[in-house]
Amino acid sequence: MEVFDNIFAINHRCSSFFLGLLLLLASALSLADAKSHYHDFVIQATPLKRLCKTQNSITVNGMFPGPTLEVNNGDTLVVNVVNKARYNVTIHWHGVRQMRTGWADGPEFVTQCPIRPGGSYTYRFTIQGQEGTLWWHAHSSWLRATVYGALIIHPKEGSSYPFSKQPKRETAILLGEWWNADPIDVVREATRTGGAPNSSDAYTINGQPGDLYNCSSQDTVIVPIDSGETNLLRVVNSALNQPLFFTVANHKLTVVGADASYVKPFTTSVLMLGPGQTTDVLISGDQNPSRYYMAARAYQSAQNAPFDNTTTTAILEYKSSPCAAKNCSSNKPIMPPLPTFNDTATVTAFTSSFKSTGKTFVPTDIDESLFFTVGLGLNPCPPNFNKSSQCQGPNGTRFTASMNNVSFVLPSNFSLLQAHHQRIQGVFTTDFPANPPRKFDYTGNVSRSLFTPVPGTKLYRLKYGSRLQIVLQDTSIVTSENHPIHLHGYDFYIIAQGFGNYNPRTDPSKFNLVDPPLRNTVAVPVNGWAVIRFVADNPGVWLMHCHLDVHITWGLATAFLVENGVGELQSIESPPEDLPLC
Repeated sequence: MEVFDNIFAINHRCSSFFLGLLLLLASALSLADAKSHYHDFVIQATPLKRLCKTQNSITVNGMFPGPTLEVNNGDTLVVNVVNKARYNVTIHWHGVRQMRTGWADGPEFVTQCPIRPGGSYTYRFTIQGQEGTLWWHAHSSWLRATVYGALIIHPKEGSSYPFSKQPKRETAILLGEWWNADPIDVVREATRTGGAPNSSDAYTINGQPGDLYNCSSQDTVIVPIDSGETNLLRVVNSALNQPLFFTVANHKLTVVGADASYVKPFTTSVLMLGPGQTTDVLISGDQNPSRYYMAARAYQSAQNAPFDNTTTTAILEYKSSPCAAKNCSSNKPIMPPLPTFNDTATVTAFTSSFKSTGKTFVPTDIDESLFFTVGLGLNPCPPNFNKSSQCQGPNGTRFTASMNNVSFVLPSNFSLLQAHHQRIQGVFTTDFPANPPRKFDYTGNVSRSLFTPVPGTKLYRLKYGSRLQIVLQDTSIVTSENHPIHLHGYDFYIIAQGFGNYNPRTDPSKFNLVDPPLRNTVAVPVNGWAVIRFVADNPGVWLMHCHLDVHITWGLATAFLVENGVGELQSIESPPEDLPLC
C-alpha cells in the first residue's frame, strides 16, 4: 500500500509540476500576444465651425471628437499628454479598471494634480479582462464638452466576438453637446450667479449636429452599411449634462454589450444612455437600400428644468443606394419616431433588459452595506453676496448637490491620492457617512430644513477585499432626476432598481444575483433607487460621482479610499516620476 501511495505522490507532484508549467507557458504566450500602444495627445485651441459660427474650442490634436484608440484585451496604453491650451487639463480613461495604476485614472485633484498650460504627463496602464467600448475624456472643469474620444477594446489576438454573427464593419457613434460659447465660460458664469448653467445649443453625433440645425447639412455624418451585412455600432453618450435616446429609422438594434462587458443579446428599437454609458449594438442591412436617419434627443426626467429640446441626426446609408454614388441632398432620409422627452416607461423597459452573459461573481456575503442618497440642494444667499446677481437659484438661493447630505469639495493644493500616499494631514477626512444623517421620505415632500447640505472633503475608507453593497437613492429635494452615477476604478453589478423609497425588508426579494449586468455607470431612476455590489480589490482613491457635469460641479460626489492589501500585487504602484505637482 505504501508503494502505491509513493507512486501516487510522485504522479501528483509531476502532474502539479506540468500543470504549473502549462499555466506559465500560457501566461507567457498571453503576454507575448499583448502589445503596447503609444500615442501623443496635444491639448490645443482649434477653430471649429458649428451652427454658422466659428469659435476656438479645446481639442486633442486638432480633432473633434478626438482620436479613437483601439487596443486588444491585455494591451498596454502609453499616452503622452502635452497641454498647449490656456486651461488646466487632465484625461480620464472612463471605465478602465486601472488595476494598481490609480495615478493614471485622471480626475483632477483626486488622483493627480492638473497638467498646467505648457506641462505634460504620460498616462501608462494596461487593459485587463475588458472587451467592448469605453471612452476617454477630460476630467477638469467642463473641458470634456470637446475633449473626448472612443476607446475600443477588441478581443485578444486570435479571438473573436461571442456573437452568432461577426460584424462586417464597426462604427463608433459618439453623442455629444455643443454650445455656441466656451463651455468653461458657461460653467464659470453659473458658478458666479449660483443658478443653473445655460443649456447646450445642439446635440452632436461624432461632432456634427446634423441636418435639422442651421448651417449643418453639408457635414452630417454618413454611416455606411451594405445589404445583407451585420455591423457593430459602438454608441457612447459623451454629452456633458443630458441622458439621450438614440434610434435608427426602420432598423432594429440588437444590444450585445455595455460599458465593456458583454450582455445577453436583446432587441430594441431605441436606446437610452446616461452620460458616461456605452452600448454596443448589432444592426443588420435588412431594409430597402436607401438612407435612414440615426437620431438622438434628450431624455429629461427633472420637472420644470430647462433643457436642450433639439434633435441631432446622422445618416445610415446603404452602399447600393442610388444616393451613395451622388449628391442626394434633395432626397431626405427616413426619420425615425423618438420617445417623448419624459418617457420614463421606455427607459425602464430598456434598462431592465440588461443581463450578464457568462459566469458572474456577484458578492453574496456583504462586509459593508451602504445607503447613499443622491440629489440636489439649495444654499442660502451669503450675506456678502448680491442677491439679484449672485443668488439666481430658486427664491434667491444658490444651487448645490450632495450625497448623504455632504456636498463634495475638491482640494486644491494636493490630489487626494497624493495626500493618502504621502500621509499628508488636513487634505481630507474619512468620515463620509455610511447612511444619510437623517431618514426622511426621500421621494416625497421633503422638508426645506433638509435642502442645505454640509460642504466637505469626506472619503469612505475600505479594507482591501471588502464586499460592498450600495443602495443609491434619488431624492426629490428641489427636483427628482435620473442620475448617472459613475464609479472610477471599478465595475459593479446592478442587482436591482425600482421606484419610490428603497424598502430594506421587501426590495431584496427583487435582487438578481444570477446574471445582473456589469457596468461602471448606473442610471439611478428618477424618484427611485438602484442597488450595486462589487469587491474592493483595487487599492487607491476612487471617485464616485454623478456624470451630469453640472451636478458634480455642485458637489454630487464622494470618493472611496481603498487600502492596500498584502504584498505588491495588492498594493498601488509608486507614483510616476512625471506626475504633475499642484
